[in-house]
Parts: sequence; C-alpha cells; structure tokens
Amino acid sequence: QVQLVESGGGLVQAGGSLRLSCATSGRTFSRFVVGWFRQAPVKEREFVAAINWSGGSTSYEDSVKGRFTISRDNAKNTVYLQMNSLKPEDTAVYYCAAQEVISYSGAYSDRYKYTYWGRGTQVTVSS
Repeated sequence: QVQLVESGGGLVQAGGSLRLSCATSGRTFSRFVVGWFRQAPVKEREFVAAINWSGGSTSYEDSVKGRFTISRDNAKNTVYLQMNSLKPEDTAVYYCAAQEVISYSGAYSDRYKYTYWGRGTQVTVSS
C-alpha cells in the first residue's frame, strides 16, 4: 500500500508563491509516476502537472506552464510543486497521485491512470 500526504497549502495573495509537497511511504518511490491535480468547488478534478519516475520527463497543464514547476527527490520520497505568480483562479484543493510503472518513461496527465491519491491540501489565492 502507498500513502500520500500533501502539505504546503495555504492562503496567499495574487502574485505570490507556494510550494506544495507530496510525501510518500510504503513502497519504492522511484518506481512511481506522480501527478498533481486540483479541484475547485463545483468543478471537475483537473490535471496540473506530472513527473516521471526519474524526474527526466514532466508534463503541465497549459494554464500553469511557466508558473508552476514539478520536481522530485527520490531519496526523500517527496515530490514538490513550486507555484509562482499565483492567480485567484488557481484556488482549489490540490491532490497528489501516484502510479507504479514498470517500463513506462512518461508522465500521465489522465487522472484515471493513477491508483493512489492523497487527501489534498487547500490553496486559496486572494485578489
């Protein structure tokens, strides 16, 4: 079993920054693709960013490109999402998700590809 715990959310003014962390336990973390998703009230959960098992391949949703950066430290079993130039429309609960892979070298943007999910951390951006 894999446990994912998000942290780092909070309240920030527009233009500010936050760094989210997703800490994992239970399995060999370096074998997992990890993604960040977000869900605003009355909206579908949407893809934000993902990173492959080695950190060599990343993928981003168009609206966060150039503002958000996903990275990982396999020695610490942690994936990060650095969020800069935050906008009110970034307000949502942010979830990390993980999927074990055998030979796949990419990063999934499809939420249905992920088996393990954290409980989320709230990010609120005020205008």
